[in-house]
Amino acid sequence: QVQLVESGGGLVQAGGSLRLSCAASGIIFSIANMGWYRQAPGKQRELVASITSSGRTNYADSVKGRFTISRPNAKNTVYLQMNSLKSEDTAVYYCNVGVLIIATIQNYWGQGTQVTVSS
Repeated sequence: QVQLVESGGGLVQAGGSLRLSCAASGIIFSIANMGWYRQAPGKQRELVASITSSGRTNYADSVKGRFTISRPNAKNTVYLQMNSLKSEDTAVYYCNVGVLIIATIQNYWGQGTQVTVSS
């Protein structure tokens, strides 16, 4: 059974930093991509950053230059370093893993971790 365990959320002042981590277990197929999404109250869940199995990254325009996604040694752990945090970054952050099973990608989600940025 695939499990994603997130950690690193919390309360931080504007301009501060946090690092989120997500450890995936129970995966027996190849990971196609890993990423972070967020959902603020009253808003839809949105992509924050993603990284493919080849290391290609993608960021939402709102976080470019401030957030960095990494997956050291292509292991089953993904990190999101968040710097220069703003109040608008406040949201529940969800880890996402896309697993390649034959010709399809099966998505798995973490339970979410709250990030609150105080102004």
